[in-house]
Amino acid sequence: MSDNQETIAILGGTGDLGTGLAIRWAKAGHKIVIGSRTLDKAQNAVTELQKISPDTQAQAMINQDAAHAGNIVVLTVPFAHQLSTLESVKTALNGKILIDVTVPLVPPAVGKVQLPEGGSAGKRAQDLLGEEVMVVTAFQNIAAHLLQQDVKIECDVLVAGNKKIARDKVIELAGQAGMAGWHAGPIENSAAAEALTSILIQINRRHNISHSGIKIIGQSDD
Repeated sequence: MSDNQETIAILGGTGDLGTGLAIRWAKAGHKIVIGSRTLDKAQNAVTELQKISPDTQAQAMINQDAAHAGNIVVLTVPFAHQLSTLESVKTALNGKILIDVTVPLVPPAVGKVQLPEGGSAGKRAQDLLGEEVMVVTAFQNIAAHLLQQDVKIECDVLVAGNKKIARDKVIELAGQAGMAGWHAGPIENSAAAEALTSILIQINRRHNISHSGIKIIGQSDD
C-alpha cells in the first residue's frame, strides 16, 4: 500500500492495458479515474473492470474531465488516436506528469518497426504538449492481459523522459505495479522501447512462445 496516494487518470482506460494498470495501482492504494471519449464508454469500462476485479474502485469520466482530475495522467490509446486525444486534453496537463504508453504499431505489419516522424511516439507527444508537461514513456513492452492477473510479470520497464523527478515517480509506480523500472534517459530514447515491442512480437511468433520481455542485468560498481 502506497503512503502517498495519487489520483491517476487513465485515458483510454477502456482497453486491456489501461484496465490492468488500473487494477494494480488501485491495489497499491491509488485513486483511479477511467477516461474515454464519451461518458458511456468510460462507465462501461468501469463495469467491465469490476467484473475482472470486483475490489477495484474507479470513477468514470470523459477524457477532458479525467485529465483535470488526475494529478498523474496515463495515455493508453492506440497510436492512431494519440495526438487527437492529447490535443483534446492539452490544457489540463500543464504542470503534470503524462505517462505515455503509446506504441507506434501500424497494422497489419505490427511485427515491423515503424517509428513515426520525429523519431518516436513519446517525442511527438512532448513536442505537442511543450515543456509545461513532463512526458514520460513506459510500459510499452508489457503483455497487457498479464497486468490483469495476480502473476509475476517477467519484464522490466524502460522509463524515458526529460525530467529525472518525473522518471523517478514513474519508476516508483512501476514498482508498485510489480515491475522493475529503469531510467532510460531523455524522451528521445523512448524510440528504443517502442521499437522493442515489434521485435518482441516477432520473437513470440517465430519461437512459438508468449509474453517475451526484457530484463536488465548487471553488476554494481560499488
